[in-house]
Amino acid sequence: MGSARSDPMPRASEHMPRLKPPSWLPIDPYILALIGTVALAALLPARGPAAEVAGGASTGAVALLFFLYGARLSTREAMDGLRHWRLHLTVLACTFAVFPLLGLAAHGLVPYVLTPQLYSGFLFLCLVPSTIQSSIAFTSIARGNVPAAICAGSFSSLAGILLTPLLAALLIGGSAGGFSPDSLLRIVLQLLAPFVAGRLLRSRLGGFLTRHKQLLGYVDRGSILLVVYTAFSAGMVQGIWHQVSAARLGALLGAEAVLLAAMLTVSWYGAKRLGFGRADRIAIQFAGSKKSLAAGLPMASVLFGSQAGFAVLPLMLFHQMQLMVCAVIAKRRSRDGATADAPERAPADEQPVPA
Repeated sequence: MGSARSDPMPRASEHMPRLKPPSWLPIDPYILALIGTVALAALLPARGPAAEVAGGASTGAVALLFFLYGARLSTREAMDGLRHWRLHLTVLACTFAVFPLLGLAAHGLVPYVLTPQLYSGFLFLCLVPSTIQSSIAFTSIARGNVPAAICAGSFSSLAGILLTPLLAALLIGGSAGGFSPDSLLRIVLQLLAPFVAGRLLRSRLGGFLTRHKQLLGYVDRGSILLVVYTAFSAGMVQGIWHQVSAARLGALLGAEAVLLAAMLTVSWYGAKRLGFGRADRIAIQFAGSKKSLAAGLPMASVLFGSQAGFAVLPLMLFHQMQLMVCAVIAKRRSRDGATADAPERAPADEQPVPA
């Protein structure tokens, strides 16, 4: 399959994160904000009436997030990427087939390495859709197929609205709500309905979204912080965090490191076996090996309710790990790409001299 590098490149400002951490800071500032939110929930958890207010605000924030997801999804980009269906199917297979299979295989770690609750969170992270912004950023750094990464991330997010709750109900079962009418109604009202409403109103809201993109970015992140605070507050009130020792957290990090390494390997060499070129393989690796914190946290609050803390923790740890590892890989791919492109240009002293 041919590469899509010849397609018109979308403006970087439309997809790239505007805010970059300082070069001396080894961790994403937003991750620091998430950690601070967890610390606040540990010190001052919402209780009683405050918990009800926080829960209602969290529910509204989740609906707002998915409304904005629907309103922002570009129909033009989705249609432009349809002709690369093999690439997008490969990313979807990595995200919603290979990841879940590895998550199921990790059940052998229970109870010796992971507790049942941590395993539920570990399995849930395997069901979450891929990222969009970081996949684009790393693909661009690595000199890969950026338009394909845009479309692959968008398709994965769209598919995840349906597939993630469905797979969670099938594979995690009762702890995620199962197929009860109440859980299905929550999914429809909090996830699917706002997303559809956003899609229907995109033509009217397009100008507003463009003019206030940075402000809405803060709304996104603030909403997710509220979801995290609510989930961890419920966990503190119930005392579930006393069940997680430092040794268990270390074991969880080890299991996630193995999971990430496996997916980076499968997505890279699997794409090679399927006949994809280098630029497409880069897009497949970065879009097929990562999980979206922005999509996963709201879904966890809907699917797990008061037990969302155990689902949130593995995803938060995996998110930071994938950013750090993929940053290193992207820089290496960029150097490799520059070396591969070098022979295509003759040295200056070998250039033909005009007659």
